[in-house]
Parts: sequence; C-alpha cells; structure tokens
Amino acid sequence: MTVAPQEVSAARFSAQLRSHALQTRIMELILEQGLDVGDALPTEAELSGTLGVGRNTVRESLKVLQALGVIEIRHGFGTFVAPNNFHALADGLAFRGRLSLRHRGEEAMELVDVRQALESGLIGSAMDRMTAAQQEDLQHALEAMEVAAGKGEPLFAHDAEFHRRLFAPLRNDLLMNLMDVFWKVYRQIHLELGPAPVDLLQQVRDHREIYEAVAAGNKPLASERLQRHFDGIRGKLRAVAAR
Repeated sequence: MTVAPQEVSAARFSAQLRSHALQTRIMELILEQGLDVGDALPTEAELSGTLGVGRNTVRESLKVLQALGVIEIRHGFGTFVAPNNFHALADGLAFRGRLSLRHRGEEAMELVDVRQALESGLIGSAMDRMTAAQQEDLQHALEAMEVAAGKGEPLFAHDAEFHRRLFAPLRNDLLMNLMDVFWKVYRQIHLELGPAPVDLLQQVRDHREIYEAVAAGNKPLASERLQRHFDGIRGKLRAVAAR
C-alpha cells in the first residue's frame, strides 16, 4: 500500500510534537526535583520508567536538550544540569541571521532591533549605577579604540569591549552573555555581507559621542546616540533587501 505524502507529513509532525512534549516534561522534572546546575539527572532507565516511554526515546530527547544547553551528557558518568551556556544560542542565531541574508535579511534586522532596544533602553540605568572608576574604565576602552584606529587596525574587539564596559555597572550576567551572543552574530553577518569601506575614525567619533553623553549624565542623548550607532549595519541590511 502506498502512503500519501500528506499522511507522512502528518505523522512526522505528530512525532515532532510528542518529542517536544517529552523534552518539556524532562525540563519540568528537573525543576520538580529541585535539581540545580551540576546536579545529576535520574538515569535513562529511571527516566524511562517515570515518563512511560522507551529508553531510546528518552536518549534522543536528552540529546536534543544537550544541544539546547539544558543538560550536559558526560559519557561514563551520567547526565547533569548544564551551567549557563550561550554557545548554542549564539550559533543558532548566527545561522538564522546569515541564512536570512540570502533573502531579505529580515531575521538579521530583527537581531539588530533587539540589541538596539536593549542598549538604548538600559543605558539610563547603567549611567545611574556607574562609578567614577567604571567611567574611567570606559574612557580607557575608548582611548584604546582611538589608538587602534590610528594604526589602521580593525576595531571589532575594541567596539565590543567598549559596550561591555558601558553596561558593566548593571552587574547583569544575562545581559553580558546576550551581548556576547549578539557580537558573535553581528561578526558573522558582517563577514557574510562581505568587505566594504570602513571609516575607522568615524567609528571612533561615534563612540566618543556616546561616551561624552554618558560622562555628561545626559541620558536622553546617550540613548539617542546608541540608537544611531546601529545605522551602519542597518544600511547594509537594507541593501541586501533591495537586491
């Protein structure tokens, strides 16, 4: 008997739903049992009995959860709750952003929107908490960028360090990790878009203007200048959409 394509698709979709439901149940089980980072999960056999599914099914779900950074499988030792790990998120976002460049770059533009909203929205809080020493650190990052620009060196690493120090006063590890994710994604997008003329001195001026607004305690101006900071990559992405 020949199986119709729509029946195969429906079966595959149903299997995906069941797999996702099992992954969600395992995560709920971790929370219900009060497990924390580094704690061991029940064995595959125990999970199989608790969840009422075969060991192979459990094993496949655990592999997916490992890829998502939820758990860590140590062969010969067991399965453990994973520490914070944004590598999988960064890799996935970078892939989606680069893939979107083959079309209209919409997902890449959405990533820019998210980062812009985070930075422009949180700069006021960062300024409220910034100490004199942290402002000095920010100035040093800017000066290092100026030296590199004078030598004609790429500014990507200096740019990332400037923004890390800009938001360091918030002491928000999640934000710092997300910013590192965005930097990796943007780096990949820039490489995918290909070489283009770079005005190093203009990049430095843009960051100096942000620094001056922060040093002056002008929150609206700092937010406005951070928003303008993303005009360059937006222009590149619009060029992709116009192709």
